[in-house]
Amino acid sequence: MQKPSLALSIVLPVYKECENLAIFIPEIEKGFSGMAFEIIIIDDNSQDGTKELVAQLQKQFTNIRIIGRSGLLGIGSALREGYNIAEGDYILSSDADLSFRVEDMLVLYQKIQEGYDMVLGFKVIPAAVAMRLKYRLSHFCNWIIRQISGLGRLKDFNTNFRILRASLWRQINTREDRNFFLFETILKAKRKGAKITEIPVAFYDRKFGRTKLSFFKEAPRYLLKLI
Repeated sequence: MQKPSLALSIVLPVYKECENLAIFIPEIEKGFSGMAFEIIIIDDNSQDGTKELVAQLQKQFTNIRIIGRSGLLGIGSALREGYNIAEGDYILSSDADLSFRVEDMLVLYQKIQEGYDMVLGFKVIPAAVAMRLKYRLSHFCNWIIRQISGLGRLKDFNTNFRILRASLWRQINTREDRNFFLFETILKAKRKGAKITEIPVAFYDRKFGRTKLSFFKEAPRYLLKLI
């Protein structure tokens, strides 16, 4: 019997996000209920109970896969691995720390149905939070990227909250293993003639755990690669 096709693959790269996943995955399952979709968790050897939690969730939901890796190998390599094994017609990826909402995932999916090849989420941050130094610097860095890359009016190149057609992904050859992967996919998709747009998405501070990305360490590396 032929395996039924999937509409959507949701890829979640994780490292020590057990408490957040316990909330996020049931929310995703509820939000996308009635749709043929899968959740792919790429776990960089978390030792916080992530594997045990997913094993429990797999008893309740039959559409979850987990790929274990040997350690912190970079968000780019995690996304590439997840994208490569995705079986859906569309691939949606998101951080797993509850900084994004399932409601906006649904908006991404609805937006790409309008004929786009890739839809990016750009973060809408409360004014008080946006004044923090790292967000002000992030906004400035996105402005620099926009000037150097010539990618039109896109606002946010570095947010892991996006959806693309699987057929487009199969045309892109990526090499980056770290955060620069997020920009690399946009650039190479554009060079393939992809139709790309953005939507505003709400952004929240994580509920549990600590961020794994140091903006102040990553930004200089990122700009050197860009140049």
